[in-house]
Amino acid sequence: MIVMLCRNRVADFSKWKAVFDSHAEAHRAAGLHLKNMWRDLERPNDLFFLFEVADIDQARAFIGAAAAAEAGKMSGVLDADYHFLESGAGR
Repeated sequence: MIVMLCRNRVADFSKWKAVFDSHAEAHRAAGLHLKNMWRDLERPNDLFFLFEVADIDQARAFIGAAAAAEAGKMSGVLDADYHFLESGAGR
């Protein structure tokens, strides 16, 4: 199984979450299935979320699209990174 671990630092969690939630269908259409989301206890505008990835090429295309950059800007993302991970490390 491949997952995408994401970290966003945002200006305002509530604003970011509203935009994020409004893109749920786009996430699903890109083969991304949200598994969990966390907020940092010390810095509540630092967010971590995990998607299960159905197709890595489709997921990369989705996060690299101009629409994703625009959504990030609109939602107040200040900094972000994404990591594609595979379960079963150490095989």
